[in-house]
Amino acid sequence: MSSWSAPAAVAVQDRLFRALAVLRGIVLVNAVALDLYRAGNFNHPRAAAACVAAMVLWTGFATWAYADPRRRTFLLLAADLGLALTLLLLTPVVKGADFHATVPGFWVMAALLAWAIRYRWVGGLVAGLLLAGVDLSLRHQVRQSDYGNAFLLVIGGPIVGYMCASLQQMATDREIAERSAAMAAERARLARVVHDGVLQVLALVQRRGRELGGEAAELGRLAGEQERELRALIRAQDAVTTRAADTVDLVTELGKLERSGSVTVSAPADAVELPATTVRELLAATRACLDNVRIHVGEAAPAWVLLQAFPDRVELSVRDDGPGIPAGRLVEAETQGRLGVVQSIRGRIADLGGTAELVTGPHGSEWELVVPRSEGPLS
Repeated sequence: MSSWSAPAAVAVQDRLFRALAVLRGIVLVNAVALDLYRAGNFNHPRAAAACVAAMVLWTGFATWAYADPRRRTFLLLAADLGLALTLLLLTPVVKGADFHATVPGFWVMAALLAWAIRYRWVGGLVAGLLLAGVDLSLRHQVRQSDYGNAFLLVIGGPIVGYMCASLQQMATDREIAERSAAMAAERARLARVVHDGVLQVLALVQRRGRELGGEAAELGRLAGEQERELRALIRAQDAVTTRAADTVDLVTELGKLERSGSVTVSAPADAVELPATTVRELLAATRACLDNVRIHVGEAAPAWVLLQAFPDRVELSVRDDGPGIPAGRLVEAETQGRLGVVQSIRGRIADLGGTAELVTGPHGSEWELVVPRSEGPLS
């Protein structure tokens, strides 16, 4: 999953295609008006009328088709560009070999911009080269204006595509920054709540337990341990907030989870550097998976952790050979308010913009955790 499929990036692309729908209507009106004005230049008026009708029908269909992201497939983009190229190729047939202006005219820019929006600068360059190449190849004599139009097609496509990619990246970065700020604020709020409530109660239990002695003293000792762990957690959260830009090697950290005869970790030979917050949450989710293995399969049950690193994401799987999780067990636990799996595993990965999928059966269970290399959503 890449940053181009992040919700913010998709929203930017949707707005660009809505703007393109308006432009399609404008260039269609321009093309039809010019073709009517130059009706006397057509050697085959009926063929010209068919070309104009095709432009009108396709504009209506394309406006509807591009409105839904699910319909913006390569097939639709190829058909859009193919029709524009076909109308260019038909121009010598309809108007004669010595034509000056093509039948579609500026109408072809809609296909060019669609490719630039969908496939960014590469798509804009490919569409621009094809449109400009076909246009120039049909002319017996290339005038300066013809070269200028072709040059604008070739250079305009990549520029528009690059600008679209930049807008999507900026929207994604802003979404990540806003989410990080919200998470930091929530961490600070929870830290205050814990400090003002839970820590004070634990300190009181610890003190009273020592005073009462006996079993109460043991409860006081346990309360003291929990107080220290909570304080350490709060300090760790504060450190994450102030050093969010630090990077940590995920391979090294996962290696610390390996226990002889119980957990086996397989990871790349090279370091996998990720933001400290990403590594911390991934490790916490992995430990939660291993805790489930220890609790539900057995204390010494074997588990396997596999890390795969890709340019845009990391994939981490945690597998066991236990009896599996009965169907509906997780849903039932969630409805009863037991949110261990939802919060400890899926919640953490979702906060990183990733996905957590569980595959379970009679031969074991496997968690598949996928997160982006940077703190951004995946598709």
